[in-house]
Amino acid sequence: MATQTRIEWTQMTWNPITGCSKVSQGCKHCYAERFARRLKAMGNTRYRNGFQVTVHEDLIDLPRRWQAPRLIFVNSMSDLFHEQIPLGVIQRIFQTMEACPQHTFQILTKRSERLRTCASVLPWPANVWMGVSVEDQRVVDRVHDLQAIPAAVRFLSCEPLLGPLNHLPLQGIHWVIVGGESGPGARPMDPAWVDEILAQCRRVGVAFFFKQWGGVWKSRAGRVLHGRTFNEMPPLTAPRGKDTCALSVAR
Repeated sequence: MATQTRIEWTQMTWNPITGCSKVSQGCKHCYAERFARRLKAMGNTRYRNGFQVTVHEDLIDLPRRWQAPRLIFVNSMSDLFHEQIPLGVIQRIFQTMEACPQHTFQILTKRSERLRTCASVLPWPANVWMGVSVEDQRVVDRVHDLQAIPAAVRFLSCEPLLGPLNHLPLQGIHWVIVGGESGPGARPMDPAWVDEILAQCRRVGVAFFFKQWGGVWKSRAGRVLHGRTFNEMPPLTAPRGKDTCALSVAR
């Protein structure tokens, strides 16, 4: 339940919780749900409950065993702030992250209201990056919830990008990831939507990462935008309290 990953903006995933449920249009073709069903059919005991929310108690402390620094996406197969996950479990996961300053942890949620409610009883060490998914204008309020969180790095994942986001509130946001939907039934992404988000990030100095064009066969479309790849990320050690950060660019 800790594996190397092909996700372009991280190095590995850590899944102390699996399973989720749909909350908005960005969930319609959920890759994690498809993957969980496949793993259950293969007899993987971690997925005996399919895509029902399941806490794996034996994995909550797993990163404490890793000495070499790693960039870790937390709960790629769930949502850490799902309403079925007890607050005590969330707190224990944050305690593990706090105890592992050698690693950088990336958390992404669509449940920003619960994130905001829980934030005051969670530790926010500098190695925890907190993000929200923003697939279209209907869920932009998630950004306002994120802006109230005392995370050292706050980021947006505009993937799958399903519509224009012409007025993103980027104050206090350090990083924006953009990508098209991929896999069966993938909905198209207009290049103009991507350009508008890139322009907004450039105006205020926010790091921009273009993940993919998407499509049923995403490898065919690639991730080149305007003749280059955009792999910008915040520095792995971000100073607390800064609303903007230097760009760390890998080409």
